[in-house]
This record gives sequence, structure tokens and C-alpha cells, in this order.
Amino acid sequence: MAMNMIRQSLKSFLLAELVTGMALTLRYMFRRKVTLNYPYEKGPLSPRFRGEHALRRYANGEERCISCKLCEAICPAQAITIEGEPRDDGSRRTTRYDIDMTKCIYCGFCEEACPVDAIVEGPNFEYATETREELLYNKDKLLANGERWETEIAARLTADAPYR
Repeated sequence: MAMNMIRQSLKSFLLAELVTGMALTLRYMFRRKVTLNYPYEKGPLSPRFRGEHALRRYANGEERCISCKLCEAICPAQAITIEGEPRDDGSRRTTRYDIDMTKCIYCGFCEEACPVDAIVEGPNFEYATETREELLYNKDKLLANGERWETEIAARLTADAPYR
């Protein structure tokens, strides 16, 4: 008991906790910095990251969506609305493809259900808006997202292909 009291007094007198804290500070001071300067530097994203939705096109410019409505059926939040009609050649294409991003829970089921990889969740996570109406995505906005992020989306799907 007395020895413990002497040890505690000696630690307090020599400021052992302060010296330990300063040693830790000095140790980390000379290491590589891990802080990112966010708007100018961005951290790495996983190939399975689920960001802003996009509709993709084939290389010839034709829309991939065949209006099978699997993504609409599987969406647990019921955020997707699709209307389609048959074309002259017998195939089906969408006339309306809407996503209410305020309802979306970013589960990725729509992407998994799509047989032709038409709807995907891209790498964009910076799409804050000021009004609710800006988060109601129609077919044109989804196709524009697909065109804007196509190279990143294709690379992400290629990287994730062995695990699908």
C-alpha cells in the first residue's frame, strides 16, 4: 500500500502522463498524414459502392432497359415507376422510367434484378439538392447520369464481376 502510494506520487511529480502524451504526439507528428482535403481530394470508393442511380446504354447508343419491370417489382421502397411499350421490331422499351430518390433506400436490389445491367448505382455521392423536386429522377436525367459516369460504372462492374 505504501509502495503504491510512493509510485503514484512519483508519477504525479514527474508528470509521467504528460510525457507519455507528448511522446505519442511526436510519434504521430512525423508519420504520413491521413487527412483528406475533401473537396479537392477524394478517398477511394469500393466497386460495390451504391451512389446515384443511372441508366446505361449499349455501345451503339441504344438504351439497355427492356422494360421487364423486375427492378420496379423488387424495390422494397416502391421508389421506381416504369411504363413501357413494344417497338416495331417486337422488342420492348421504356417510355417512362422514374425514381423517387427521397424514397430510395440504396439497397441495390434494382441493380441485382436487372438482367441487362440497365439500372446501376454509380460512383457519384455528391448530389445534394435544395428542393425535393430535384430528387425525382426521370428517364432523361437517369440516362444523362449513365452517359456522364459510364467509364467509372463499366470499370466498377468489371471489378465486381467475379463476385456476382
